Amino acid sequence: MTDTGKEPWLTEGLALLAEQGAQALTLERLCERLGKTKGSFYHHFGSMPKYRTSLLAYFEAGFTAAIIDAVERSDAGSGREKLERLLLKVALRDGPELEIAMRAWAKQDPEAKAVQARVDETRTAYLRTLCGQAGFADPDRMAKLLYVVLIGAGHLTPPLPSAEVVGLYELLLSSDQTVIG
Repeated sequence: MTDTGKEPWLTEGLALLAEQGAQALTLERLCERLGKTKGSFYHHFGSMPKYRTSLLAYFEAGFTAAIIDAVERSDAGSGREKLERLLLKVALRDGPELEIAMRAWAKQDPEAKAVQARVDETRTAYLRTLCGQAGFADPDRMAKLLYVVLIGAGHLTPPLPSAEVVGLYELLLSSDQTVIG
């Protein structure tokens, strides 16, 4: 994903973001948490704006592209099998704190907003493709519905447990897709 010198900074940045939000992404906090010097930080990133750009790219690569790649490389052959694998993978991931923090950051920062929009588009496009391959009558709406469940489940207080999210996905995938109205 990235060279080993930068990766600890990026991993710790995502942890800090998930725990305390974008305002906590300061050079001092990162150095303190990693036990590293400011010189080490500047060696790898040059500036805090370049670090934030790298952090956003790291998030996009690790929490979107890598997940899609893993599903595509899996033994799951049909669109339905890939869809089920993907939904299980995202439902059973760690808590929703990072996703929530990324969305909050995107509300305050144009660069984060652009990355979040691209992440959402990439994720829903992949879901749309899998829903089409799985034979859903309206793959676009089903993709949006599946994605909204994931995002919404994390925003409830308390967030829905993984088992409940999996249950909701099972219900949606078994639905007859009756449309109201």
